[in-house]
Amino acid sequence: MRRLILPLATLFASPAVAKSFDRPIPQAQSATAEFWYAMACIALIASMVAVQRLVSRR
Repeated sequence: MRRLILPLATLFASPAVAKSFDRPIPQAQSATAEFWYAMACIALIASMVAVQRLVSRR
């Protein structure tokens, strides 16, 4: 069994068996996605201002 492990490990680790990596192609953002991203940014800034005002009062 020990004699079989090294050849099998070498066979399964060879580049011929390995699948090549395909880079993902970035997709363009839609207008709806850009709108919701802008809304999320505005909400984040508003919440940060609210927290700063709450903390500065104490």
